[in-house]
Amino acid sequence: MNHSTKSSIKEWPEQERPRERLLQQGAESLSDTELLAIFLRSGSKQHSAVELARLLIQHFGSLNRVFDAALEDLKQFHGIAEMKYSQLMAVKELGRRYLRHHLYQGMDLSRSDLIQEYLRYELVGETQEVFAVLCLDSQLRKLSFKKLFYGSLNYCSISINQILRYAIQKQATFLVIAHNHPYGQALPSETDLQLTEEIFQACQLVEIQLIDHIIITIDKNYSFAEHQQIKAVHLTTKSY
Repeated sequence: MNHSTKSSIKEWPEQERPRERLLQQGAESLSDTELLAIFLRSGSKQHSAVELARLLIQHFGSLNRVFDAALEDLKQFHGIAEMKYSQLMAVKELGRRYLRHHLYQGMDLSRSDLIQEYLRYELVGETQEVFAVLCLDSQLRKLSFKKLFYGSLNYCSISINQILRYAIQKQATFLVIAHNHPYGQALPSETDLQLTEEIFQACQLVEIQLIDHIIITIDKNYSFAEHQQIKAVHLTTKSY
């Protein structure tokens, strides 16, 4: 059936209504396109909500990139204006806050995969290079996380003294540093390797152990500890 003249989900046959399917089968049963269509609620004169959602995802490449798109880019599509853009940004922030609530203070970060998952959540959406510090207690539980330094697309200037002051202030026993490559590969540069060694040595002087340096890119992570490029704590198979 052609829906090109229908702009409201309510007008569709019941079996094709994403909102009704969500209530009957759960949100996990819906595709990215259908979930976005529920958010859009209505389409335009040219396209239904699902068709508009499909066009957006096809154009930007993924649902995540739709959420990260600028207002001017989204306004190219009939049916998307300032109101829907502001709602889209609100939904994105609500999702971040929901996840942050579950990533509570004192969470167990004793495994490399848990740390990488947490840092990926914090850094993957950044469009400039960011250098961050994660402070852990003696049981490898989260004490504090902070994005300390912001740079350009491929460079970020940092201060080792400032990193140490922050870690000491938070009474960290263990430290993980991280930075992102917004549009690059998940591989360390010679500068990254040298900087990591300098921070490792500086942490030793104040009796804090640097256990990893994580590089985050759009689709991959790189762990210095997993590549034996940093002296790390050994706990269990999936941990440091």
